[in-house]
Amino acid sequence: VTLTRLYFVDSQFGWAVGHGGVVLHSEDGGATWKKQLDGVEAAQIELNTAVNMQAALPGQAADRRLSSANRLVEEGADKPLLAVHFFDRRSGLVLGAYGLALSTQDGGESWHSMTDRVDNPMGLHLYSFLDVNGTYFIAGEQGILLRSEDHGISYTALDSPASGTIFGLLQTSPRGVLTYGLRGKAYLSEDRGASWSRVANNQPVTLTAGARLGNGDLILVDETGRTLVSKDAGRSLMASSLA
Repeated sequence: VTLTRLYFVDSQFGWAVGHGGVVLHSEDGGATWKKQLDGVEAAQIELNTAVNMQAALPGQAADRRLSSANRLVEEGADKPLLAVHFFDRRSGLVLGAYGLALSTQDGGESWHSMTDRVDNPMGLHLYSFLDVNGTYFIAGEQGILLRSEDHGISYTALDSPASGTIFGLLQTSPRGVLTYGLRGKAYLSEDRGASWSRVANNQPVTLTAGARLGNGDLILVDETGRTLVSKDAGRSLMASSLA
């Protein structure tokens, strides 16, 4: 299956996620890999959690959760995972299509649903995760932006500046976050998501990937292969060449 994201917590321990709900894990710097999760298992985890939720707190929300989980099981292992982040060798999370969100505390040997902790009632696709000095952000489809200020216990929706999909998040400073995504739109917050400003980009081409370099510069790429660089903590973007 297609793999979508890769994350190494150190030089040896890494995880890759992708289509079919697949999670792969390496403990030798990527020389060998083993599968830790797939979409069938992920759907069953969601179903078990929904059944327990309905028994403990019956109501419309529980009924919707159970209906969604049953649909995941019926449709099989076709839901892609789109983001992965680990805080250390044991604690991490994966995010994906239709709001799928799972966490682990044992390095991926077992997984637990965290969907009920994420304020995403429409089940929008989740594309990116970012840890900004202990404040966590999730971004995705239709401009959804979520923030956790309790170390991942709960994720609350923010007033998002974007209406189109956000494909990525970058830290720009100790309190700064840059979002980027559909039609080349990028937004900067310098107060951990309390307020946002539009970052000028003269080409409306979707920004698909980005990274923060060792010197603090930011680099983004779009669907045409164009490279954009920011040398001022995300306040402006300049076309650049990697040649």
